[in-house]
Amino acid sequence: MLSLSGGKDSAALAIYLRDRVAEMEYIFHDTDKELPETYDYLARLEAILGKPIVRTSPVDTFDHWLTVYRGMLPSNHRRWCTKVLKLKPFENYIGDGPVVNYVGLRADENRVGYISTKPNITAVYPFREDGLVRADIIRILEDSGLGLPPYMDWGRSRSGCFFCFYQQKIEWVRLRETHPDLFDRAKEYEERAVQFGEQFYWCQNESLAELERPERMQQIKENWEASQARARAKRRNVPLVESLGGLEPQDDPALRDGCLICSL
Repeated sequence: MLSLSGGKDSAALAIYLRDRVAEMEYIFHDTDKELPETYDYLARLEAILGKPIVRTSPVDTFDHWLTVYRGMLPSNHRRWCTKVLKLKPFENYIGDGPVVNYVGLRADENRVGYISTKPNITAVYPFREDGLVRADIIRILEDSGLGLPPYMDWGRSRSGCFFCFYQQKIEWVRLRETHPDLFDRAKEYEERAVQFGEQFYWCQNESLAELERPERMQQIKENWEASQARARAKRRNVPLVESLGGLEPQDDPALRDGCLICSL
């Protein structure tokens, strides 16, 4: 069983294992809050794999669970979204029989994410076992003709819901520019949270209404460009093997430590 998130690592793993593991089953847990580019990417991957990708949907929607949690929007301290929209549908689909779950963690990643701990599920990490790093993943995707997820073209670094709280501010700016309708929906969730007695911001210390002001978006862009320039300068002295296989400049470890079932 291989869970697909719509991200580059799980897609590359599916391609990597396509001819290595017989009777592989691919599954995608649709939250109904995904980016449109994610659906396009999965459709193209499905054609390359030559097998259907099973799509599960939670019995209850995000809006239902938001009511259950009394308007408390998910955050990195309370990741109920992954639990009820990704993890539970996955575990329900699998049931209680023995299952091998292939996970796309790379050999150059040092993190432990939010994955199932059911005793009947055995997690296997082929990229780690075979020593594959980021450069290898990109090569697999390019050689297959699939390439990187299309949302990366406009600056989104991870798969997952369009309002994912792991987004950096520059990603919110780019969401505003690329999918203003989705940005407005995320802003509505944020504004409605106040009705439940809590002032919550997706960006922790800044509302989306404040962030989308033209002068503020320009400032975020300038800060981002400056940080990228500093990162490039620092990496001039990094060994070539690390440069090819290590984290991208925008891959802040604190932000990368997300939910594996959502973002790989």
